[in-house]
Amino acid sequence: MKKFNVLITLLLLSVVSFSQIHEPVKWSFELKNTGANTANVILKAIIDKGWHLYGLDIPENGPVPTKIVIETLTGAKAEGNVQGTTKPKEVYDPNFDMKLTWYANEAVFIQKISFSDAAKVRVKGYVEFMVCNDESCLPPTKEQFDLGNKTLKSSEAVAPVEKTENKTDTTQTTAAPATTVETAAADLWQPVIEELRNFGAMAGTTTTTNLWLIFLAGLVGGFLALFTPCVWPIIPMTVSFFLKRSQNKAKGQRDAILYGLSIILIYVALGILITVLFGASALNSLSTNAFFNILFFLLLIVFAISFFGAFEITLPSSWSTKLDAKAESTSGILSILFMAFVLALVSFSCTGPIIGTLLVEVSSTGSILAPAIGMLGFAVALAIPFTFFAFFPSLLKQLPRSGGWLNTVKVVLAFLELALALKFLSVADLAYGWRILDREVFISLWIVLFTLLGFYLLGKIRFPHDSEAKHSSVTGTFLAIISLSFAVYMVPGLWGAPLKAISAFAPPLTTQDFNLYDSEVHAKFTDYESGMRYAEEKGLPIVVDFTGFGCVNCRKMEASVWTDARVKSRLDNDFVLISLFVDDKTALKEPFEVTENGKTRRIETIGDKWSYLQRVKFGANAQPFYVILDEKGLPLTKAYSFDESPDNFLKWLSSDIE
Repeated sequence: MKKFNVLITLLLLSVVSFSQIHEPVKWSFELKNTGANTANVILKAIIDKGWHLYGLDIPENGPVPTKIVIETLTGAKAEGNVQGTTKPKEVYDPNFDMKLTWYANEAVFIQKISFSDAAKVRVKGYVEFMVCNDESCLPPTKEQFDLGNKTLKSSEAVAPVEKTENKTDTTQTTAAPATTVETAAADLWQPVIEELRNFGAMAGTTTTTNLWLIFLAGLVGGFLALFTPCVWPIIPMTVSFFLKRSQNKAKGQRDAILYGLSIILIYVALGILITVLFGASALNSLSTNAFFNILFFLLLIVFAISFFGAFEITLPSSWSTKLDAKAESTSGILSILFMAFVLALVSFSCTGPIIGTLLVEVSSTGSILAPAIGMLGFAVALAIPFTFFAFFPSLLKQLPRSGGWLNTVKVVLAFLELALALKFLSVADLAYGWRILDREVFISLWIVLFTLLGFYLLGKIRFPHDSEAKHSSVTGTFLAIISLSFAVYMVPGLWGAPLKAISAFAPPLTTQDFNLYDSEVHAKFTDYESGMRYAEEKGLPIVVDFTGFGCVNCRKMEASVWTDARVKSRLDNDFVLISLFVDDKTALKEPFEVTENGKTRRIETIGDKWSYLQRVKFGANAQPFYVILDEKGLPLTKAYSFDESPDNFLKWLSSDIE
């Protein structure tokens, strides 16, 4: 046990190491004449030892290929396509199960151009690339280039202000974009990171608390997985196998413990792999990406249909057969590890949807430890019975026998999957402003789903794999009461009731077309500069709320804290509330460029702009994030994060007066 704890600690520490900022590729760009009317655009990458850059041509479903995009080509014409002059390596990557090409140490790409007047040539674009080593991959990154005699300097794209360095956040940035902020208002973008630090630690829930919640969510998911047809029947068979194959009881118990620890090791490794492949920041950005939210939505729909009994999601039987044979041909710890792999494979059709849902949920937290912690909770719950019953085998006889009730569990999970799928569709709908799933539509669908679930638990609805039942069970009746009561609870939400219990999932009240509820708080402004000008005119302090359409805790704060009569009165009367949505995908009328971490970044959407403001001015990138400012943009107290206590939030609002 002690050795395993050390191993888990090392695995988690390895995940923490991925949170450091790595820049293993250094790019240089050059426009070099090759003749009187020809030239080469040369893009050169110097790659750190141990890292590799993927090639231009990568098979579908593989990693992100290197892509060179020329956005503007003035006074010249491209001759052919971009060519790589460095010969890439061709290797088989087991992670993607395909042959890939990549570059190590150095990569050079050339785009030939022709022109009539060299003085008028300008080439502007970017290279998008993904870089990996043997242990991790960094999120896809863009590098801008602007070459030619009319190259714009960075000062033309952003207001020239002094750079600042944050000791805890290594981001170096310029200040406000001149295309959107007048020079006189550029001071409002001046960093106040040191000023905030002087007020003390940010108020609200800590990351540690959130990680505990993620662990508990994984634990609940693991216990749900136990009561499925793919796992439950395996418990007595596996425990009996360990006890019978050993010469003494103590050895059988030891093997069962190792089996449980192997399960934990496998699933935690899965969580680590997710972080390694994508990274916390990439997972966070994916959480509001329309394509991936719709993909998650469709994935959960498919899982639900499978749970209803339309078809089975299974992995190739040859996989489990080979591992099973390997387990029989080996001995000791290796044999037990292979058996744990077999369990993970044969139970995939039941555990896959639960694991997938868990990983999708934790992706929006932005925490690099979240996937590993979630999988740790899931695995602990899954491993407990295999170890427990090895010590108390007599209790195995008291376990409920496999039967129709296991299929009932799957169908209940199917209804829950459908309800959760709507949440992901809602995130994409809000971020892109489609307005196809407003709050009353969302609530209506949830009411229908939980009503149908209640009828199913009462035996009024049957599916193909359900066994015939002459009467409703006592347990099913009580669960039906809970489900139907929950459906009734949501009915007032159709007319604007806040429904605090589902505030983290439902769209915000602002999307409600018919609303009789008048106790919610609405931000006076959703534009930073406009709100600051208004506050200066009225002589009021400002509460800046960095939020997001896909931010679960933001919705909880709005429904549980802001609706408190005392908090609402303060926010409406004593402050100017400015809500800035960092995942708003609305395109800016005039995109602009900024310099951050020594790199040029293009700000193209409203969400990009507010996310950049949060990073450059306050040195933060998590939501919810609240800060009280004066009319000059200076903080009046410490920042505030997530805390569902109205009293604590009210005390924070009063701290500016103190």
